[in-house]
Amino acid sequence: MGGLLNWHALALALPWRSAPGASYVPAMAILESIYRVGATVAAAGLPLLERGEGKLARGIRGQRAAVGEMARWAAAERDPARPLVWVHAPSVGEGHQARAVIAALRERRPEVQIAYTFFSPSALPFSRSVLADWTGYLPPDTGREMAGALDALRPDVVAFTKTEIWPNLTREAAARGIPTVLLSATLPERAGRLSLVGRTLLRPAHRRLARVGAISAGDGERFGLLGVPEARRTVMGDARFDQVSARAEAVDREAGVVERLRGAGDPVLVAGSTWPEDEARLIPAVAALRKRGTACRLVLVPHEPTDDHLDGAAARLSVHEVPHARLSEVEGEDGSLPDCILVDRVGVLGDLYAAATVAYVGGGFGEAGLHSVLEPAAFGAPVLFGPRHENAREAAEMIAAGGALQVDSKLSLGELLERWTGDEELRAAAGEQARRYVEAGRGAAERGADILEALLAARGAEKGKRM
Repeated sequence: MGGLLNWHALALALPWRSAPGASYVPAMAILESIYRVGATVAAAGLPLLERGEGKLARGIRGQRAAVGEMARWAAAERDPARPLVWVHAPSVGEGHQARAVIAALRERRPEVQIAYTFFSPSALPFSRSVLADWTGYLPPDTGREMAGALDALRPDVVAFTKTEIWPNLTREAAARGIPTVLLSATLPERAGRLSLVGRTLLRPAHRRLARVGAISAGDGERFGLLGVPEARRTVMGDARFDQVSARAEAVDREAGVVERLRGAGDPVLVAGSTWPEDEARLIPAVAALRKRGTACRLVLVPHEPTDDHLDGAAARLSVHEVPHARLSEVEGEDGSLPDCILVDRVGVLGDLYAAATVAYVGGGFGEAGLHSVLEPAAFGAPVLFGPRHENAREAAEMIAAGGALQVDSKLSLGELLERWTGDEELRAAAGEQARRYVEAGRGAAERGADILEALLAARGAEKGKRM
């Protein structure tokens, strides 16, 4: 049942209807029907898994209630005289891209209404920071649910971010003449979608997109292999660069724990979005530095600060004799800080990077995938991370630019930490390269807003012809 709940996996496994006017081949028609039936069957089983307060149960409850929430908001707040853009970003990473484009569109077109949906429960707190009129979960991708969502919101454009396209949503949107677009779109050379099977199955789906705003020229060309005509492809870049730059500029470096860390004098290693696999290498490396007399204050920010994770990290710190305290225990005080601050809540990592002398980004030693290296780089902090970063092109690009280094073991991590914490000139040069890399990537949000404005204008002209 768990596999059936992964709507995106189903979407990637099966094709759906191609662009209006394009013909079906029999196999594609059969597979589309299988997807539609499978999605409906999976949705019928969701109530069995929505009990409790776990992440899965909370997500299912949110998805099942989504259409009703949309309809209630629309009845009270939807102004049919104003255009509406529905933006979907499945999780927090894609949410950063979406938020930057939404902010740029808001600046130009304050009259436009915005609906923002997400898939993962972890994106719920983040969604409150998006400048949207309504935020909530994406409904289950069945024809009935998506038809209800579209009829409630009456959007003029539906925008997806990065990779995620939902078959029944796009099919129902096409039936209503609503254009769909993929923003900050990425398609790596080794993506499964580019295999022979992937191209065969997904080509019709991508042909239905009105526009693809690709991250790079290479991505744009590869979307051509999936059937997106050249006239519908453009390069907009990655809107996360705009988002992290704006966040870095807005942080108050003279307040709270950030000010105390910056004023303490010792180099500060901010380790963000870590998993136990990261901490198993990071904590011994920091402990070894301390034993050799090299000062280095650690700010450890687990990706999921659950009680079990925090207790495990605290136990590891104790074994290696690293004095530590939780953020909640020290942030309201004025005294000296411990050698390690263990962050026990979400939502503060972006601020804490402002205090980083060196940053470590987690996910590169486990199965989760490397988390964002752009956030610390925007503050001018050189970045370290583990070897598994195939999911993050910016990691390799930052290494090439001289602003980041890959670590492969506790030994190499300790050596690199000692090099960067002990040589201020070397560290500053690497940090400046990291900052310049982020700065060079700015502008994607404005180009994404250009795409949405063009589609809104075309949609408005189309509506005018029908009146």
